[in-house]
Amino acid sequence: MTRNIVALVRGANTPIARDSILEIVVEWSYSPAPLDVSCFLVNADGKVPSDDYMIFYNQPSDPANLIKLQDTAPTTKIFSLSLHSLQQSSIQKGVFAVTLDGRGTLKEVQNLKISVKSLSGEILFGIDQLSEETSLVLAEVYRYKDWFKFRGIGKGFNGGLKPLAEAHGVVVEDEAPEEVPPVNFQSAPSSPVNLTKIDLLKIKVTISLEKNKLTTEKARVAVVFDASGSMANLYSKGTVQRAFERVLAIAACMDDDSVLDVWFFGNKFMRAPSVTERDYEDYVKRTYPQPRLFGGLGSGNNEPRVMADVIHKFTNEEPNKDLPTYVIFFSDGGIYEEKKISKLLIDSSKENFFWQFVGIGNAKYGVLQNLDNLPGRVVDNANFFALDDLDQISDEDLYNRLFNEFPQWLKEARRLGITK
Repeated sequence: MTRNIVALVRGANTPIARDSILEIVVEWSYSPAPLDVSCFLVNADGKVPSDDYMIFYNQPSDPANLIKLQDTAPTTKIFSLSLHSLQQSSIQKGVFAVTLDGRGTLKEVQNLKISVKSLSGEILFGIDQLSEETSLVLAEVYRYKDWFKFRGIGKGFNGGLKPLAEAHGVVVEDEAPEEVPPVNFQSAPSSPVNLTKIDLLKIKVTISLEKNKLTTEKARVAVVFDASGSMANLYSKGTVQRAFERVLAIAACMDDDSVLDVWFFGNKFMRAPSVTERDYEDYVKRTYPQPRLFGGLGSGNNEPRVMADVIHKFTNEEPNKDLPTYVIFFSDGGIYEEKKISKLLIDSSKENFFWQFVGIGNAKYGVLQNLDNLPGRVVDNANFFALDDLDQISDEDLYNRLFNEFPQWLKEARRLGITK
């Protein structure tokens, strides 16, 4: 049996089939930064009853379970909507929207569409002629007589999430405190939408990117953390978690899909779960909370093994000649495999790899302290600096040092055809 498909143009509407459950699917093929998809369940005045009725990644359902958001894939989000439950509620309509979380505008988003799928057929609204705004109302499901209709809207908002949320009655603070945890709407239904630590760090990353003329650059971002026994104190007092958060903000701004790839190493190494800013809290504690001699990665240092795995992932498993790979490597010293490290740096100089090594404390860093004099490389593909106390350097200074040599490598690598 052929499914009935109704295609809408901007402003058009059509009745929704009388099925109990709908799937409302938002899809796109490319965006310059992550797209956050949301739904506002509003009353007759166009406002949400409370902040609990703004549905998004951090709050995937409302108190009455009228609608649920499923984070199925990076470029596909699915809402499951119970029409019968919606009909019995006081909610008048559901407004579906997207917000660009990062650099760029919606004009750069490709193949954005929203569809309503049911057993009876499909309603499709493709949004073309996108504008320079960063937020967009896609469509709405609204009451009509004794059932519902679907309308394609495609209306942009200047200023991003704040005016979009405020237009639907969500309270948004003008200024966030310095460090605010993500809002838990379930325990505080009337609390404002606050910025997270990562949001605040992203502002500082953006400023540093602008200073270093990197605002339009994209890269695959990875971080490697020393997990040897001498690092135990830095894990226990939270320094490694804070370093992780600072690097995660770089990935949120620069990485092509805003994902940070993570490794930990001692005598052995661990390729940890990749992570986005939505799951940053207690990441280190949940992943590798403390160096362990037994049952862990060992108490020593074996940089070559983890470096080889990083190279293998980005050149063999996930090759991409179009995007450079920017690796931030934290170590507290004790480096002794100098010949192996040198060979890996020489070999990877032919690839679109840049290594940014960060020393923690006064220790022996061996070959890393003489990177400028390392012969045999196609291009100078690494930088090193050491910090007495990672927690004492400001975010601004750290980011400026992390981006100090990357622009020059990028320019030279492009000249030599190593990366695009």
